[in-house]
Amino acid sequence: MKTLLLACLLSVLPLAGMARTIVVVGDPYPPFVDPKNPQDGLALEIIRAAYKTQGHEVKMVFMPWARAEKGVTEGTYDVLAATWHTEARAKVLAFSTPYSASTIKFIKRKGDPFEYTGLDSLKNKRVGAVRGYAYGDSLANPSTFFRDDVVDFATNIRKLLVNHIDLTLEDEIVAKFTLSREFPEAQGKFEFSKNALSRNLLYITVGLKNPHHADLIGSFNNGFDRIKANGILDGIYQKYGLGKWDLTEK
Repeated sequence: MKTLLLACLLSVLPLAGMARTIVVVGDPYPPFVDPKNPQDGLALEIIRAAYKTQGHEVKMVFMPWARAEKGVTEGTYDVLAATWHTEARAKVLAFSTPYSASTIKFIKRKGDPFEYTGLDSLKNKRVGAVRGYAYGDSLANPSTFFRDDVVDFATNIRKLLVNHIDLTLEDEIVAKFTLSREFPEAQGKFEFSKNALSRNLLYITVGLKNPHHADLIGSFNNGFDRIKANGILDGIYQKYGLGKWDLTEK
């Protein structure tokens, strides 16, 4: 309740020309958004560094994705930490400069010969997804496979372990990080598809209903350009073992 009140009070304050605390929300998406990391993860380190150059502080609040997206869309909270672009979201959210990228691959039990070669390869498969995530139009309305939505990726891994689903899908960096930290006993039990479903750029977003959405996005973009130029962005990426910042598709 205190966080909600803070967000509402801050929403009536002008952004430009004064320091403020920006309320960022999102669900656990380690290493990008990570409640177990003292710095809240890679995305939050970038967001904080960018806004700091503009004189602003950031407060991170963790919550389920669907609630976070709804809250930012309605202007209750300021910023969504990590968003993929869709046409539907572009109607209600303002998007920043992309700050990272997410390569989505299918995950299967070790020894499963499945390889993703398009929608036909999913025929009759039970695919675990995360409720509210935007995987693209191809998975939005399944007709030849069964889509089972749950609250988070870890739940899908548990279901995959006990054969309740055939496949799940996630950003490869996120999945490997989560598996190593939360499922050490399952090391060697999963494999990734060689082919990716998609590669999605990651953005911060602000609800168009938020009267300061242009300032919030502009302030981040200005700060992002600054940390990209002065080397801070590369330093954050290297801290997470990802080398220098580079969004060139490889």
